[in-house]
Amino acid sequence: MNAGAKKRFGPLLLIAPAAILLGFFLVLPYLNIIVMSFRVPGQGTPYAPGFTTGNYSKFFSDIFYISQMVNTLWIGFVTTFACLILGYPVAWQLARGTSAIRSLGYGLVLSPLLVGIVIRSYGWTILLGNNGLINRALAGWGVIDGPLPLMYNALGIVIALVHVFLPFMILPIMSAIQGIDPSLESAARSLGASKFKAFRRITLPLSLPGIQAGCILVFVLSLSAYVTPSLIGGLRVKTMAVTVVDALIDTFQWPFGSALALMLSVTGAIVVVIFGRLTVMKWKA
Repeated sequence: MNAGAKKRFGPLLLIAPAAILLGFFLVLPYLNIIVMSFRVPGQGTPYAPGFTTGNYSKFFSDIFYISQMVNTLWIGFVTTFACLILGYPVAWQLARGTSAIRSLGYGLVLSPLLVGIVIRSYGWTILLGNNGLINRALAGWGVIDGPLPLMYNALGIVIALVHVFLPFMILPIMSAIQGIDPSLESAARSLGASKFKAFRRITLPLSLPGIQAGCILVFVLSLSAYVTPSLIGGLRVKTMAVTVVDALIDTFQWPFGSALALMLSVTGAIVVVIFGRLTVMKWKA
């Protein structure tokens, strides 16, 4: 291979292994899901010969699935917002605090990731159940007469999801704040800006890339979460991810389950693109 060919095809050869892996493990499965979503549902079999758009018609014509999609998006939005509100002060403290505080903070932030999501979800059932630790403590203190409905509803799912996904919000924001020169805030303070105004005009806008990355991560993970909603929500609250698994495994409706999975992916992608455009516009402004 001559020098010109090396210069032309060298970068392609470098990315070829990663491209092959992505194509085999990501693109091909998605193509299979797309094809499966147009197959005809079978009787006693995953699918029958032929193709149809009836699986998508079933989704759009049934208010039950539309409401599930809206409920899933709502849980994703609330979880993301709660993680942002709780995670930003922690990220700022980790980025600007002393070395001792940072070391302790890193351990506390990363510790949930060392425990499996199933164990963490079961732990929340012990805390949030009608006879769980929180209700029993409040009843023992005479604060409540009956158990608070903390489980088998959207509130319980959001609480558990915030605990599970909070590190994915903290770490990108912390990284963005660490990249901001502290002297910029000092310069603003020396020019008469208050601490809050210096934060609002300098730190917050410059940390928007980290906020954007954290929000996208948490939102996408919340939409696709299965274990936590199925354990905390039970049979009373079903998200789209739980319904997809039920359609694929329990009722053996592979075409319809594939259509539901694609609708969830497309809806989430649209929300992420809109959010990305809005935050980029705000960042550039």
